[in-house]
Amino acid sequence: MTAGVPRPTIDTSNPHPARVYDWLLGGKDNYPVDEAVGEKLPPEAKEGARQNREFMNRAAAWLASRGMNQFLDIGTGIPTAPNLHQIVQGIVPSARVVYTDNDPIVLRHAEALLVSHPEGMTDYLQADVREPLEILDHARGLLDFERPIALSLIALMHFLPDDQDPYGIVRTLVDALPAGSHLVLSHASSDIFPELSAQVTAEYAKGGIQLGFRDRAGVSRFFEGLDIVEPGLVTAPEWFRDTARPKEEESGIYAAVARIP
Repeated sequence: MTAGVPRPTIDTSNPHPARVYDWLLGGKDNYPVDEAVGEKLPPEAKEGARQNREFMNRAAAWLASRGMNQFLDIGTGIPTAPNLHQIVQGIVPSARVVYTDNDPIVLRHAEALLVSHPEGMTDYLQADVREPLEILDHARGLLDFERPIALSLIALMHFLPDDQDPYGIVRTLVDALPAGSHLVLSHASSDIFPELSAQVTAEYAKGGIQLGFRDRAGVSRFFEGLDIVEPGLVTAPEWFRDTARPKEEESGIYAAVARIP
């Protein structure tokens, strides 16, 4: 961030998805209003948050092991070790990572915690995924859009109902990336555990947070025109490549990685 730019005000009167997610992961960077939402969610919500993080860790490590050294992570959330850049720079020290989130508290932690490996670089932009062109313009200052980039959208798009054009937003981001790039996406399901999904949606709505959980076909639409890598669109614990199989467990989270042709 540019020196001298005022820090945005943190609104502690309304819950924010990043802070509720932090609470679900056992973090301390949240407020009573966020905890109030989290406490009303079923226990499976905490499991889903953990499964999302573990999927992100595996997918990022797999991409880095294949030489990917540029990452654009939107919907970063409050830093939780290991952060994406720690994973990929542990494999490719020169990797560059651009983080984006719309919660001011994430900005404050990004300044303190997102410290790059000396050979690589990290950057942070406070912006909303609903402004994809702004995000892309900023990312072009750090990432080389002539070479492959991994776009990470972890547990983000289900916070955009259909009336907010989630598919158009993802298409705008994907279309800006060169061939050989990858989309990494996880998304809460509406069809694996329908009653549970309805309960979570209702509790978030009470806190003023609208959700757009989707069935398998709805999540698949984010990958239209892309080459989904094995094992395909599966639940988060089922996704792994070149590592030991994660423990088998139920999950209401879909996850996949796809190559941009």
